[in-house]
Amino acid sequence: MTFTVRIVLIMIVFLVMAGLWGVMTLRASLPVLDGTAPISGLTAAVSIASDEHGVPTIVAETRADAFRALGYVIARDRLFQMDLLRRSTAGELAEVFGRAAVANDIKQRRLGLHQAARAIYVGLPPDQQETVNAYTQGINSFLAQATTLPPEFLLLGYRPQPWQEADSLLIVLAMFQMLNLYEDDERMRTVMAKALPSSVQSFLLPDVDLYTHAVLHETDPDQFHVSIPVKELAAMRRPPDSDQSRYANVIREKPAVGSNGWVLAGSHVAGGRAMLANDMHLDMTVPNTWYRVRLRYDGVDMTGLVVPGIPVVVVGTNRHVAWGFTNIEGDFVDLVRLDLNRDDPNQYQTPQGWRRFETRREVIAVKGDPDEIVYCMDTVWGPVAEQPLLGYKVAVRWTGLDPDAVDIGLFHMDGARTVNEAIQVLNRAKGPANNVMLADAEGHIAWTYTGRIPIRRGFDGSVSVSWADGAKGWAGYVPAEELPRIIDPPSGFIVSANQRMLAQYPYTVGHSFVGGYRAYRIAEQLRGVQGAQEADLLRIQLDTKSEFYEFYRRIAREVLTDEEVRSHPGLAPLRRVVDAWDGHADIDSVGYGFLIQFRDVLARSIFMPLLERCLAEDRQFTYVGGMETPLRALLTARVPELAPSGQGSEAWRSFFVDAMERSWQELRDTYGASPENVTWGQINHLQIQHPLSGALPGLSWLLDMSDSEAPGCDACVRMVSGKVSATERFVVSPGHAESGILHMPGGQSGHPLSPHYRDQQQAWSQGTALPLIGSPTRHTLTLVPIGSLS
Repeated sequence: MTFTVRIVLIMIVFLVMAGLWGVMTLRASLPVLDGTAPISGLTAAVSIASDEHGVPTIVAETRADAFRALGYVIARDRLFQMDLLRRSTAGELAEVFGRAAVANDIKQRRLGLHQAARAIYVGLPPDQQETVNAYTQGINSFLAQATTLPPEFLLLGYRPQPWQEADSLLIVLAMFQMLNLYEDDERMRTVMAKALPSSVQSFLLPDVDLYTHAVLHETDPDQFHVSIPVKELAAMRRPPDSDQSRYANVIREKPAVGSNGWVLAGSHVAGGRAMLANDMHLDMTVPNTWYRVRLRYDGVDMTGLVVPGIPVVVVGTNRHVAWGFTNIEGDFVDLVRLDLNRDDPNQYQTPQGWRRFETRREVIAVKGDPDEIVYCMDTVWGPVAEQPLLGYKVAVRWTGLDPDAVDIGLFHMDGARTVNEAIQVLNRAKGPANNVMLADAEGHIAWTYTGRIPIRRGFDGSVSVSWADGAKGWAGYVPAEELPRIIDPPSGFIVSANQRMLAQYPYTVGHSFVGGYRAYRIAEQLRGVQGAQEADLLRIQLDTKSEFYEFYRRIAREVLTDEEVRSHPGLAPLRRVVDAWDGHADIDSVGYGFLIQFRDVLARSIFMPLLERCLAEDRQFTYVGGMETPLRALLTARVPELAPSGQGSEAWRSFFVDAMERSWQELRDTYGASPENVTWGQINHLQIQHPLSGALPGLSWLLDMSDSEAPGCDACVRMVSGKVSATERFVVSPGHAESGILHMPGGQSGHPLSPHYRDQQQAWSQGTALPLIGSPTRHTLTLVPIGSLS
């Protein structure tokens, strides 16, 4: 045997051994589902029975022991997800990901979320601290016992630090930041207030959209009319730019993060039961945002969803009451304009006089590189934002940074017995402000707010202003007893889909709510429901009908008449693709993508000439959301002097034809085929990716859920928009949890070799019902106090 052959054989053996060692190591890191394990702080044994999907039922004697056990199983199944989220929120990603993560860390360090989390924990009531402490003990008990960590830690080459009590509050702040920290709306309105006449600004930013108005007043959307400031708009009119590519990101829809939720009273449900449906729309991730669990302790039997890292059942039922959430889309942040001292730019004006900025020195550890040193400035109102606004420094005043506005009071839902008791808990709970839908076992339904809503003094919060003279600012929060609520309305149902919920309310909640089409569509289907079962509400959650775009089809058909097409045969394909649409956003629907593109071209052509003044003030300006009402008003009225190009009665008609031809070409350029042959599934793909798959594309097949054609859209009850979709679908009648439905993308485990990594994915993607509880027990793990095994 030659030396070369010998070397090759040795290398082969080495690679095989290394591969076997890698497989054994990975398998050793799989979650342990059976046996016995000791837990620090436990007062009595706790049973954890896992069903066929790995969903644990935790049976304990006390609440504290139940949450110790929950901390243990969460760490067992989702450790990397928890560590990544706390690092991302605290600004410590670069320590494990290197230079690429520094920008995120700087942003988070400027906000000071790590310091805020510690202050919040210290201020928690004793019962909440006890729960957080127990949960932390459970997490760290798992860490202490884990000899082989999940594969992400092996790939990145680090071991997570023990969990700190404040880390759970960091995760609360991560949810807060995702749901409530919106600067874009105030930045947009501030620029528009400076650049545009007030009448134009009001027209472009209506308080309510046509569908929300229809839901609030039970009217037809077509009956909603707004006043068009013709004279002011005509003065701003100019021909649309033929090159619209530079405007691609100027006009954007409001971020799709949100949710659907509704409750039906006993008059609509089989057996006189009340019923709740909730599907929360967030960024799709692997593993999923939520973790399913059932907790039984001290007479409590609670089932639902938790966020890994937070000891609270966010959405669920305790058999007496069921609760679900949708985001308020309110205004919980102000950008306070800072008036600097001309003689000393390190000072800013306050009602008490000049004050120096407080400076924090933040040291960001960077893997493979020297530390990054960042100096962050703070004010009496909050941290100084990284980006100025119209040339001014601004401070971020945000409820999430106020220890008086954050806690985990939601965990008291375990004791609520009626919707009225639940309302008392929810109105006093602090955290991200949300709409809450409620149903109880007596057949009652309700809606209210949870979280803190600022009371503003001297201004409404829509634009950035100075607070230096003391006339403007926050005057505390809306008292719990003054938060709104709806209980047992005559209609027998309540719907919340991020739209404005109240026609009148004495306090300012927000200025730019999501349009009400989803709420309108849900309400339309609920009005005729009688004797509903859980499966009926799941079907509504999966609804793909989109009447929203029928308005744009009517315009196209009005222009593309039979006579017009005979006279101009080149328009025939446009007419065919418009007629081909079946009214739904299903994967085989044809023509839907064309209508969406048509609306997009119309919006760009009409609004961009009106927004040039805003871009002149701020080259980063974006017009975000709220455009449907002014767009439809202009397209319906077709005022001759407001035609985007040309003059006379035919100007609008010519504009529509041009917009359709441009839409056709843009779709052809994007998909390389005639729009007549492009299905919605070819356009609408949903990628659900693991955070490491981008850096390890060769492992995408193992880490990611399949990249699939997706039914649904951003104007559908079955919401799909980019990487945002329903992170769960939940339907339950209190007291009848055995008939409840709950499924989610992916699975319980964050370990790619676990059978529970993706075993719920198919049911979620196909809309198949999975039972909320009641699946057979497949594994049993018993947790015992330390020392009881000796």
